[in-house]
Amino acid sequence: MKTRAAVLYAPKEPLRIEELELDEPHAGEVRVKMAAVGLCHSDYHVAAGNRPVGMMPMALGHEGAGVVESVGDGVTRCQPGDHVVLMFIPACGKCKWCLAGHSHACAEQTAFAKGPQRDGTYRLHNRAGQNIGQFCMLGAFSEYVVAHEDSVCVIDKDYPFNVACLVGCGVAGGFGAAVHRAQVTPGSSVLVLGVGGVGMNVLQGAHAAGALTIIAADVIEQKLTWAKEFGATHVVNASKEDVVARVMELTNGAGVDFAFEAISSPATIAQAFAATAKLGTIVVVGLTPAAIDQIPISPLQLVLSQKTLMGTLYGAGNQRVEIPHLLDLYRHGRLKLDELVTQTYALDDINRGYADMIAGKNIRGVIQFD
Repeated sequence: MKTRAAVLYAPKEPLRIEELELDEPHAGEVRVKMAAVGLCHSDYHVAAGNRPVGMMPMALGHEGAGVVESVGDGVTRCQPGDHVVLMFIPACGKCKWCLAGHSHACAEQTAFAKGPQRDGTYRLHNRAGQNIGQFCMLGAFSEYVVAHEDSVCVIDKDYPFNVACLVGCGVAGGFGAAVHRAQVTPGSSVLVLGVGGVGMNVLQGAHAAGALTIIAADVIEQKLTWAKEFGATHVVNASKEDVVARVMELTNGAGVDFAFEAISSPATIAQAFAATAKLGTIVVVGLTPAAIDQIPISPLQLVLSQKTLMGTLYGAGNQRVEIPHLLDLYRHGRLKLDELVTQTYALDDINRGYADMIAGKNIRGVIQFD
């Protein structure tokens, strides 16, 4: 069958919207009619050339939701008609990490930027007969997606797709970074550097965990205004104030108990470290460009201050449990999702959507299909 998709042919080029041939699902795979896909920075990293992938051309997109239309042989996790959220890291349920409850570290993660499906073959082809890779084995910026059943999570049918898609990446990644990875404690103090689509959800996670002082730092004033709606008790415009000095002022010179870096910069990782108290925890959430291989942190100070520096991916959660859980929080008014969607776009407007993201106009832009 045919599908229209956003395809990257070379780094730093605009995404092309073109009609592709989509194969039927193979054994263990499902075809999903996409309804909504979030414009996440991770795809932009690929488009900008900051995140190497195994091949070009590559269909991008990974933060999506839709309806299962058909399934291949042996599929047991879902059936036609099910509403699903796509998972950018599969949960095979068999590797040692999945068996230990850490599906965010599933062994299949190593294949998510290569392009082909898990069996080494392709489901998308252009008119010239070229194979088209699927980023995260999804390629969700497409009217239809064929993916392995391990990459989909069934959800209740009453959730709007334009917000359900967000828990497939940004919400789970940010909320889980605070709740699961850092394990923010009641009464603690928190700094979030960068309050975009992920950082805003770190704020929500810190608030849900009971932090009392939650400081949001960014260079865009509108994002700081929004941050107050998502749990920030204080905001710092990093283009006008020294973030570390302001944090020290707000914490009586001690620093915060937990600092989250959601910008993808060695300089802001160093800021997070400097703004953290003794025995505090620094969590790196943002994906830095692959060419960056060092961060300016003193190993001596790491030891003397006894701080913990850690990374996090996909909110350190078991997403088959976490995605329904987050949506349940939303249903009961305990998690803001509607407020995250600042603008929706048609697939043909995807490049404008990413330009708006880079300009700081959105918390989250969403591609919405008919």
